[in-house]
Amino acid sequence: MNLPQQPAPEHRSHGTVLEVFLAFLKLGLTSFGGPVAHLGYFRAEFVERRQWLDDQSYSDLVALCQFLPGPASSQVGIALGLGRAGWGGAIAAWIGFTFPSAMALILFAAGVTRWGALSESGAVHGLKVVAVAVVAQAVWGMAKSLCPDRLRAGVAIAAALLVLAVPTAMGQVAAIVAGGLVGRWALKLGHLPDAQHRDYGVSKATGAALLGLFVALLAALPLLAAAMQAPAMSVVAGFYKAGALVFGGGHVVLPLLQAGVVPSGLVSNDLFLAGYGAAQAVPGPLFTFAAFLGAVMPTPFGGWLGGLALLLAIFLPAALLVIGALPFWETLRQRDGVQRAMAGVNAAVVGVLLAALYDPVWTSAIHSSADFGLALAAFGLLVYGRLSPVMVVALAAAAGWLLAL
Repeated sequence: MNLPQQPAPEHRSHGTVLEVFLAFLKLGLTSFGGPVAHLGYFRAEFVERRQWLDDQSYSDLVALCQFLPGPASSQVGIALGLGRAGWGGAIAAWIGFTFPSAMALILFAAGVTRWGALSESGAVHGLKVVAVAVVAQAVWGMAKSLCPDRLRAGVAIAAALLVLAVPTAMGQVAAIVAGGLVGRWALKLGHLPDAQHRDYGVSKATGAALLGLFVALLAALPLLAAAMQAPAMSVVAGFYKAGALVFGGGHVVLPLLQAGVVPSGLVSNDLFLAGYGAAQAVPGPLFTFAAFLGAVMPTPFGGWLGGLALLLAIFLPAALLVIGALPFWETLRQRDGVQRAMAGVNAAVVGVLLAALYDPVWTSAIHSSADFGLALAAFGLLVYGRLSPVMVVALAAAAGWLLAL
């Protein structure tokens, strides 16, 4: 009797830790516009330009991170680094993408009054405008590959309408779940070719251990803080909890952080809001706002060490979750029913990105005909001019500065 063969995993395209670090450092210095724009930058850099993985695998990874709590774009980056250069690559990707904005916010904490007008500058507005073009390019490219028929195009449009009608994290999750259900029961697809299986180099035993550690820390840190009666440990536990339980990206975590540090007097409300404004003006993930808060807190936090400590506390659960989930996710997606569901989820993700293109990306950036013209020019340079996203970002920042004169 012939036993069924196991799917052959796709071997990772190996690279070096330095290669991963430099690639993500470039993005960490230039990726403005929030998590939706970050995913667009990642797709342009690692799917189209570097070809570290195919569009289908990238979209499945994005869908997984949309389901997980925490900063989705950072989790995607960690997984991309892991797939390219192992554990060192995962750490290098996180450092490269996260530290530029974290360092800028810690510096801002040291001179907040002197840098107070940064978030209102014309150059920063130009960077917000170019995010419209980046997200539009991502929607355009993903729709062509992930919505090839009327059913999946309909799923994308319905998902966009649902997210616009229910503009919360729950609306996004509901749209993705609904897309998966429609795909599972209505789509007809061939079996996923074995060669498309992505091997991230993490065993199921390791994944289970990481997920167990995630849960253990979530339960143990508050208990340890109460037993030690240590305010510093309570702060660390609060930031870990914020990173572990918040869906919907960086903006959603801000109310939790404010409730944890403002009423207790650790950070004044004015200083909190000033840091929030600065966080909008720097590239990279908004979760790096934790570095600003740690840097302005009193002893035992404060300065560089306080900023880095709370930065690690808020990002640690995201890393544990995504790396722990990957080996189980990759096995499940080989099943025919899961493949159909994921095709529906991928179509819904296009719709979620389409809704986000309007709100908050468009609504926060396009305020005049000049803004629209700049966004349209940036889109043309990206899609038809094939210009590097870094070059387009620099041009948009310069144009925004000139328009503000």
